[in-house]
Amino acid sequence: MHMRHSTLPIAALLGAALSFLPGCESTKSSSPSPSDPQAQESASMKAADAWKRARVGDRVTYSFSANQGPGRGGGGAERTLGGQLTLEVVAVQQPWVWVRVAYTDEAGKPLAHARLAQDLLFPVRADTTRQLEVPHAGETTAEKPTSAGRTWEAMRYVSDQRPVDGPLRTRVYANEPGPLYLTGGLLEASTESAGFHVPGGIKLTLREFREGSAGANAPVPSMERPLGPGAYYDRHVDVGPAPSVQRVCFAAERGFILRTEGPVDANAAPCSDFSQAAPEPLEELLMSLPWDVLSSGDWPPASAASVTRGTFTAEGRSVPALIEQNTENVEGTQRVFSQTYAAEPWAPGFAGLPYEARFQPLASSTERVVAGGKRESEGGTQIVKWGSWLGGQK
Repeated sequence: MHMRHSTLPIAALLGAALSFLPGCESTKSSSPSPSDPQAQESASMKAADAWKRARVGDRVTYSFSANQGPGRGGGGAERTLGGQLTLEVVAVQQPWVWVRVAYTDEAGKPLAHARLAQDLLFPVRADTTRQLEVPHAGETTAEKPTSAGRTWEAMRYVSDQRPVDGPLRTRVYANEPGPLYLTGGLLEASTESAGFHVPGGIKLTLREFREGSAGANAPVPSMERPLGPGAYYDRHVDVGPAPSVQRVCFAAERGFILRTEGPVDANAAPCSDFSQAAPEPLEELLMSLPWDVLSSGDWPPASAASVTRGTFTAEGRSVPALIEQNTENVEGTQRVFSQTYAAEPWAPGFAGLPYEARFQPLASSTERVVAGGKRESEGGTQIVKWGSWLGGQK
């Protein structure tokens, strides 16, 4: 399957593999609201409020395990991935709380998978620019689980979409999020996919938490490897009659990730408007990344017969790249599809580039072969700029 360039400008959050991921449920609207919306609202409001009291050293760690079996056609082996997911507050400069997230093996060593090999940084806004709420879907039951050495008053949410080929999703949230505010009070989460999709699942379980000390202070770290929030990237889209530059912006507010995409507005500061961005709970996004590794395989994804080494250049920065080419002949017209990938997604030349963009084609193009073997461009896309938008924020 080739990714056509026309699909790239509206790439889903963190790539094409997310259509049925744990955090991207397309059937949310059909799920009934919990029987006790007040309890839910109260817990999420407490978690949101806790961001204002964030301290350097606040930390929460989960065990995670993910597995995927062969698809419906059979063949292939089961793939598994497991380890720890840690979120830690590394700086506080209100209204911003700087959080580092890392996926490691059980011993705390880096994972071998390129997509999860480096820790990522993201600033979370602790004050309010607008009301953010994503109701937990599914049937609810109250329970008192013991986790990380503490007994919690909690609510379990179970959403079973298997009758319509969707996943079985279970989430357990503490009513008093306390030190778990970084993930909205999440104690446990699992998603099992079945039916039409690749069978498998992913599970998160709270392992430990630590509260920082009141007097701790630390400088704001540099945004070399942003998860997304606080950063943006621009993509030149040459498709159709009017080429344009589209800007993808990321922010995080009180535990929710916000993403916008639209034409660059030369008259506005970069990423100054997130009022229309749909919020996604941070923990759902973080849960989706190991699943994405299993879905997409390790890096690089180049699988075509023709892969060459080259260089990708943007804003005067050059980084090693892999260029994949496929040729197709349809009804006598020959086309060449090219995609350029980062040979090393964590190369220093990509400093400041949001995670999502590192693991997509950096450039994609289609050319038609005409008389005499000449090629005529039929358009494409290319990342042309990226950076942090936080500097000018008040």
